Amino acid sequence: MQGIEWIVEAYGCRAESLSDLECMKSLFAQIVRELHLHPCGEAQWRQFPESGGITGLCLLSESHLACHTFPEYGSLCLNLFCCRPRPEWDFSQGLREAVGAQKVLVRTLERLYSQQSQKVSHVELPLAEPAQP
Repeated sequence: MQGIEWIVEAYGCRAESLSDLECMKSLFAQIVRELHLHPCGEAQWRQFPESGGITGLCLLSESHLACHTFPEYGSLCLNLFCCRPRPEWDFSQGLREAVGAQKVLVRTLERLYSQQSQKVSHVELPLAEPAQP
C-alpha cells in the first residue's frame, strides 16, 4: 500500500488570479471533482490583507489539498497528498487555465507505509555537535 504526494510550484501567474478567493475555491473544486476526492468538510481559507495572498486547506478523507499564493511574485505553491494511488492530474494545463501559469514544476513523492516496502535505504545520522566558542 502506498500513497502519492504532489508538490507543485507555478510561476508567471496572474497576480489578480492569485489574490482572487473565488478563483482559488474554483481550482480546489476542479481538482477534487476530477480526481474523485472526498472533502471532510468545507475548505479553510485565509487571505492576507498586505499582499492579497491566499492560503487554503481542504481536509480530505484521502489526506489533504493545500495552496499558498504569492501575488507579489506571481507564484503559487500547491500540495496534494492522497493515501491511495490516483491518476495523474494535468497540473500544468489546469494551472495555466486557472491562474495563467507560465511555468509549472511538479514533483511526486511515493509515500510507502511499510518499512519493508521501502525502496530507499534510510540512514540515521548522528546529531551535529554544537560549535565551540
